[in-house]
Amino acid sequence: MLAPKSGSSLIQHSFRRFSSSSKLNIKMAPKKVCIVGSGNWGSAIARLVGFNAERLPGRFEKNVSMWVFEEEVDGRKLTEIINTDHENVKYLPGRTLPKNIIAIPDIAEAAADADFLIFVLLHQFIKRACAPLIGKLKPGATGLSLVKGFAILPGGGIKLISDLISEEMGIPVSVLMGANLANEVADEKFCETTIGARDSEVGSDLKLLFQTENFRVTVVSDTQTVEICGALKNIVACAAGFCDGLKMGDNTKAATIRLGLKEMMKYGDTFYPGGNASTYFESCGVADLITTCYGGRNRRVSEAFVTRKKSIVDLETEMLNGQKLQGPETAAEVNYVLAAKGLEAEFPLFTAVHKICIGELQPEKLLDSLKNHPAHQ
Repeated sequence: MLAPKSGSSLIQHSFRRFSSSSKLNIKMAPKKVCIVGSGNWGSAIARLVGFNAERLPGRFEKNVSMWVFEEEVDGRKLTEIINTDHENVKYLPGRTLPKNIIAIPDIAEAAADADFLIFVLLHQFIKRACAPLIGKLKPGATGLSLVKGFAILPGGGIKLISDLISEEMGIPVSVLMGANLANEVADEKFCETTIGARDSEVGSDLKLLFQTENFRVTVVSDTQTVEICGALKNIVACAAGFCDGLKMGDNTKAATIRLGLKEMMKYGDTFYPGGNASTYFESCGVADLITTCYGGRNRRVSEAFVTRKKSIVDLETEMLNGQKLQGPETAAEVNYVLAAKGLEAEFPLFTAVHKICIGELQPEKLLDSLKNHPAHQ
């Protein structure tokens, strides 16, 4: 027969049971999600996240807050339209948003008590927009960046957006990149995406939050390669647009895409060594590169740059309904780094795109960068 536990033993036993139960409850508590951004891509993502948050009540809180930069559309506030009509009529017209997506114009209020913060806004605005969140996030919060591009350092050079968010916010940040044209995702056309997450448990949660029947998610731990693919492919898309504008044909465009991929991989090996080459063959790599070179805004505006003989800035204004291009700015950021290290000749396609965008090179000269590419030597 077991001897009865002493008073102190009973207390210790009870504390252990309480502690274990509390940890279980904390672990299983539904996680709150905040989407930071509400443009075309942010609104498309909100359709997926809102759907999964509602159908998985044990894992996520039903209501998903979405920070919306307040503006007026036809005399009404955009947040009012989203919360009443459940549609982002400016950036994703014609597609209904789930009713559990709550538009909030104050970013600190939107992010209050959030366990997951999904950053999906233009890389040019990330630091300024997120400044009010510094020091105000919930302990244990984690971020996910869908932002394609690099951050410009004050003294020159570039930094990964995920690193910038992590350092500014003091939270770990995973990334999501893939062949995901926003309107097609919003229309529930089948596609794949890649999540780069160093923490496997976080990766599993994020997969649950995003994956649907028509939006399939692969999780890898190689976060840096996933992220640089999302930025660099926009440079190649500009080159593809120049090819289309010059009517160079499908063979030349295919060569441009191949050589662009080679430069993307070389850039990763040079500046972010240790990545896995197989990551370039996930959706974030070759698939995103292909779809962007055929269907993205960077390709479309770059084609018009050749055919309409207008500046990139003017074409942005005319063609993008308030959105911004990422390719020309990313090309400039990358060129700064390449020039500083004397590597422009090793990345002739990246270099040519930058010089064409700023008017130093005629679009017709792109062909020289392809013909004399180091890959042919």
